[in-house]
Amino acid sequence: MDCIGFQQSSFTHTFINSKPSNFTLNNAPFIYRHNRSINNPLKLTSTCCAVGLSSGESSSSPAVNFATVEAEITQETIDFFSSDAEGDPDRPSPGYSSIEQALVALRQENFVIVVDDGERNDANVEGSIVMAASHVSSKAIAFMVKHGSGIVSVGMKDDDLERLKLPLMSPENDDDDSYSAPSFTITVDAKAGTSTGVSASDRAKTVLALASSESRDDDFVRPGHVFPLKYKNGGVLRRAGPTEASVDLVTLAGLRPVSVLSAVVDSEDGSMASMAVLRNLASEHSIPIVSITDLIRYRRKREKLVERSAISSMPTKWGLFQAHCYRSKLDGTEHIAIVKGEIGNGQDVLVRVHSECLTGDIFGSRRCDCGSQLDLAMQLIEKEERGVLVYLTGHEGRGIGLGHKLDAYNLQDQGHDTVEANIELGFAADAREYGIGAQVFFFCRFNFVAFYP
Repeated sequence: MDCIGFQQSSFTHTFINSKPSNFTLNNAPFIYRHNRSINNPLKLTSTCCAVGLSSGESSSSPAVNFATVEAEITQETIDFFSSDAEGDPDRPSPGYSSIEQALVALRQENFVIVVDDGERNDANVEGSIVMAASHVSSKAIAFMVKHGSGIVSVGMKDDDLERLKLPLMSPENDDDDSYSAPSFTITVDAKAGTSTGVSASDRAKTVLALASSESRDDDFVRPGHVFPLKYKNGGVLRRAGPTEASVDLVTLAGLRPVSVLSAVVDSEDGSMASMAVLRNLASEHSIPIVSITDLIRYRRKREKLVERSAISSMPTKWGLFQAHCYRSKLDGTEHIAIVKGEIGNGQDVLVRVHSECLTGDIFGSRRCDCGSQLDLAMQLIEKEERGVLVYLTGHEGRGIGLGHKLDAYNLQDQGHDTVEANIELGFAADAREYGIGAQVFFFCRFNFVAFYP
């Protein structure tokens, strides 16, 4: 598990962390004590004490003070957000418009360009022209067809798709959260007031009919020329794609949660438009251009993503703790916070976040020291008689899953390290998602500040 910092208005904090050289938790945990300076409320001094062990050392090793550093932190915001390391959630990435600018444009019946920047470079992005489906016109459709791929899609939530009896073209894509798997339903045309269904006017009528809460399934003919897309529940926090981004934006704008969108292409060769092309289009037509990454940060700041579902006392080999179960509202995944003593005002609390590791935590695998880290953290919290350990599920093998982790073990036997093995298998170096864990800490009366990779 990676390093975490916490900020609470005027308190001292203690939290368990990993080795200080690169802030990754692959060896022994450490304790950091953060003390807010009285003279400068935005400056923290951090004293790091080694309390954990390398492989083969005894768990009775004493704490040794080894360093003091200073770190500047930003002022707290009223709203909760998941990671200060990601930057100010309300400040757009360089070269992009703010989310608020996009919301104003949508309310004023204008376009927004949404860019899936992800881990792509400027020459390999995907941008989509987006509008609230309830505001569409034949002129708007003509603009989208002129600058887009020619395919006009409508982002819709499951309730509307079920009401209109629009099944998926490929049901197996419904369980795929990856960017590359948009969920198309069967295509449609509106029956009333249309001819062939292909003209801008006809497609606008179809989009408006799809956006209407009064429409019925027999108001459409199938197949047609408009492509409904199924929105993934949870939006960009579940799948960072243009469908989810477009529906999230119109919802945040206070409009009916149905969007119309089309991918922007280069007019010269028909390839996906580069960032240069997208920026020129945005500048020429005064269209806000926003990043999906910025939208993810914006939503994480404002939305409650977890709910506490159960609390129980839990006797353990280390002592008696209280177990708090938290369920993700995005996918139903359950996580647990193990709490000792009264957290109260958050002063001087031992804290650790632990990524699920079945092989290390349960079977004592020697390929990692996760089990010994977990054991030591629980010992320390029990000794302090006050602290929190958050155990995040779904993090097996840095988020790649148990089976793939075992495949990675085979590559490690061939000389790869953990990161190289994950990349060789086609995964990111670290596929874990920490936003949910941050919100669990929020429920434990902390404000989360940063992860350090």
